[in-house]
Amino acid sequence: MYSVDLNSDMGESFGAYKLGEDEEIIRYVTTANVACGWHAGDPMVMDRVVRMAKERGTAVGAHPGYPDLMGFGRRKMALSFQEVKNYVKYQIGALSAFTRSCGIELKHVAPHGAMGNQCQYDEEISTAIVEAVAEFDKDLIIYYCAGAVLGKIAESKGLRTASEIFADRAYMDDLALVPRKMEGSMITDEDLAIRRCVRMIKEGKVTSASGKELDIRGDTLCVHGDGPKALTFVRRIREAFADEGIEIKQL
Repeated sequence: MYSVDLNSDMGESFGAYKLGEDEEIIRYVTTANVACGWHAGDPMVMDRVVRMAKERGTAVGAHPGYPDLMGFGRRKMALSFQEVKNYVKYQIGALSAFTRSCGIELKHVAPHGAMGNQCQYDEEISTAIVEAVAEFDKDLIIYYCAGAVLGKIAESKGLRTASEIFADRAYMDDLALVPRKMEGSMITDEDLAIRRCVRMIKEGKVTSASGKELDIRGDTLCVHGDGPKALTFVRRIREAFADEGIEIKQL
């Protein structure tokens, strides 16, 4: 039996600005990565998403990013080791205030955007994130992009990890995500996305943007909540996985 966690980035609205269809998407996913107010989100949004997650039994994790509301956390920043560590710890702490007040546990940490992408190879940033998580709660699961050095470092420190794969993103030959500024970085064809997801889970394979066949492992499958087809993707993934004998469940 094949199984996978289905997650989506949520809580990325801010003030009067609404992003994503959290109220609908949360009906189909098993896990929510909730923005912590730095790349997106705010206290009101965080509270609302955590309460929805509790009502539906959806697992909640922190989705910390760079302090870059203007750039949605998708721009690299030159930060010191201690800055990255404390920024991540600060954001986890902020979200945990809402999960604790709602009587649910914070389950994981999934770095967002540029921060998460840099964890593919950057050992310093990865170590800073791992230390932040370990010092806050060693039971938290660290979500890392498949193949990223972040996973290896977290495991070496005795933390639990989950290899994350993406329904709506294309891969480079080294398993890094194709940069968003490049053509073809986003998978928008629904049928193609479903076929790729099924193959990644059942065969452990994915075809890179250049056509190379790559090995990949996925414990959790992500659909970006701000994508124009996010709701359609999570609906169709549920339907297709049922037909393919892939169980969707929390880690």
